[in-house]
Parts: sequence; structure tokens; C-alpha cells
Amino acid sequence: MRRPVLFLIVASLFTSNGSAQTAPDTAEIVMPGRSNSPVQLQKPYVIMISADGFRWDLAEKYHASHLLALRAGGVAAEKMIPSYPSVTFPNHYSLATGLYPSHHGIVDNTFYDPQKGRGYRISDRTAVRDSSWYGGIPIWALAEQQQMVTASLFWVGSEAAVAGVRPTHYYYFNDKISMDTRLRAVKSWLSLPEPQRPHLILFYMSQVDHAEHIYGPDSKEADEAVHLVDDVVGKMTRMVDSLHLPVNYIFVSDHGMAPIDTLHGVAVPASIDTTKFIVAGSETLRHLYARDRKDIPAAYEALKKEAKDFDVYLPDETPSRWHYTSKDDRYRRMGDILLVTKYPRMFFLKNNRLIPGEHGFDNAISQMGATFYAWGPAFKQGLTIPAFENVNVYPLIAHILGLTPPPDIDGDLKVLKEGLR
Repeated sequence: MRRPVLFLIVASLFTSNGSAQTAPDTAEIVMPGRSNSPVQLQKPYVIMISADGFRWDLAEKYHASHLLALRAGGVAAEKMIPSYPSVTFPNHYSLATGLYPSHHGIVDNTFYDPQKGRGYRISDRTAVRDSSWYGGIPIWALAEQQQMVTASLFWVGSEAAVAGVRPTHYYYFNDKISMDTRLRAVKSWLSLPEPQRPHLILFYMSQVDHAEHIYGPDSKEADEAVHLVDDVVGKMTRMVDSLHLPVNYIFVSDHGMAPIDTLHGVAVPASIDTTKFIVAGSETLRHLYARDRKDIPAAYEALKKEAKDFDVYLPDETPSRWHYTSKDDRYRRMGDILLVTKYPRMFFLKNNRLIPGEHGFDNAISQMGATFYAWGPAFKQGLTIPAFENVNVYPLIAHILGLTPPPDIDGDLKVLKEGLR
């Protein structure tokens, strides 16, 4: 008997960056007893700033004067290619680990793990803080393992003890914490005595993504959000400059954003039988997990017949450039059948709603392109480099900080080495 589709753990619009259920916590958490080893005291500093949804062309589009000036004094990529799927949690964690989502295990913002018998969604604070969901060695864990102090304001994975390690300084995600408070935290960390001073700081902002989803990437609200981010970066650099430390900045985003066809949404395929499949995913990608594998062929054929504004894939049929096949799927979390909407279409939200802006599409689409700027004493000035995949940021940071990265990451320092002095 076929029943209405149950979207077991589909994230809604307002959980797209984990802010639907903001934790009430506002206090900084400090792991006691940590300090920089003598060799790490001599290392430079890196602040990696992420502006969620800051598409590669937004600085020019909205005349973000601080960012344009700062990138002119450093290195800028034509664009940065997000990992697939081009959504928030997988890509922030790829930036943090140098691994594709299929390799680090966060394969979507919302997914199911058949081995665990439960799902992960970004608004579930228990799951977000459970280290068993996260593979790889995030850059803060790598640094802490090598006795270098780190700090994080809201980076994906930093609330969990991944590889047994959290940053020395971190906060639980709470978007209500003001930007001035966040900036004061950065200055406070960099003003600590040298043995306790973080050499790596991660800093996240969600405002551009929010505005683009709700109003569209071409809206005045998106313009205002870009200028908010630009103002924060300008304030941060002036504040940090006053401390006279050798600080390097890396400004990134997780993905871009595209305007959506708001007149024609994609309905849930009628052939999906939720007595046979668990369904999870987002507005551009749905994962079907078979309760019994013998049901996969018939469901696949039925879905292929229904497919109009979406593509149907078995995991081994996806484009190789996505690194999203069953061979890649180290944690067996991608699902048995994938439904991928064709741009500019998206699956309906609850109550058959559509929104003006969305991401998560094929990472080859130009509008999915992310931003990469870098400046500071480690970087050349006035250099534009070709587009590159975001997994290459991890070995770049490790190199600047003199850390030894794991041997099995997907990123390669060679890709970005030309930008270094």
C-alpha cells in the first residue's frame, strides 16, 4: 500500500544554516589547561572568515568597498568551487577537513545513516554536537594535536569533539550574539598572553544566506547583508591591525546562490512508497534509503518515468566531478537513489511554498560559485588565480601555520601555492 511521502528529516528554509533552533548559550567555552608549545609561539596567525552564501561576484555587484580593497592587496580566486552538494554544512566541513562530503560523512544538511538507524539534521543540536557523525581531522583538531591553540565562532563541527578534540575557545551556535560581541571575542583572543593566544581563529556569518533565501540574491536585502559583512570585515581588520601581529586572513563562502523559478515548483514524486524507502534531504536533493534493497530497481524505473524537472541517479551514475558515488561514500550515508532538481527548479517547501533564492544545485553552475580572498604577510599582492575546489583551503592553512596535515586528504597545497610569498 502506498502512503503519502513522509519527509523524515527534510530541513526547512530557516534551518539552512543551522539557525532554526539556536542554542540559548551565549557564553564562551574554554577548554582548560591548553597552551601553545614553544615552537608554536613563533608561528603566524590565520583568521578564516566565512560569509554564508556570499557568491563569488557579490563584492563587485554590491560594491563591498572593504573587501574589494583588501583583496586587491592580496589574492583573489575567480571563484571557489563548492563541493557537492552545494549546501552549508557539507561545505563548511570540507573547508575544515580538506575532504569531499562523501569522504568526511556530512553528505548533506539533512541525511540518514542506515547503520546508526537515525538521521542527522542541522537543527538537531544533539546530532550537531555528536562527534560520531564527523570524519576527518578538522583544522582546529590538527592544530590542537600539534599543541597550537585555536578558537572558533560557530564553525560546523567545532561544537563536537571530533578526533577527540574541540577548539580551546568556542561558542555554541547562536545567531543572536551581536557582531560587536563577536568582534570583541576576536580581539580578546588575540590579546591573550602568547602561550594562550590562538593562532587559528574561525569566524562565521549567516546574514547574506538568510537575505538571499528570503528575498533573492538580487534584492536590496541581499545588498544590505553584503554591506553588513563588509563592515564587519573592515572593523575586524582595523581592530586586529592595532595589535601589530602577523595575521593572515582568508575570506571564504560555502556556496553561492541562485534566483529560483517561483512559479513552477517540483512536486514530490507520487511513486515513492515510504513503507519501502526512508526519504531525507533538501529542496534540491532528496536521498532515498531502501528498507529492502530488492525494492531499488522497481522504484528507480518508476522514478525515471516521472522525472521531468529532476534527474534520478543511482549513486554510481552521478557525475564523477561530484565525488559523490557509492565508491566515494565512506560512511554509506548518500542513499540508494538520488533525486536532483534541475536549475532553476526546486522541490516545494511545506505548504507548497517556493522561495526566491536557493543553492544546493550542481556545483558546476556559475551561481553556485563561492568566494575566496586572502591577504596578509603570507600572501602575494594583487594576484588573481583560477577557480579551484574548496578542499584545497585546508592544506593552505596547514602550510601557513607550519602544521603537518594528514596524508589522505583530498586537497593539495600545489593548487594554491602560487598565491604564497
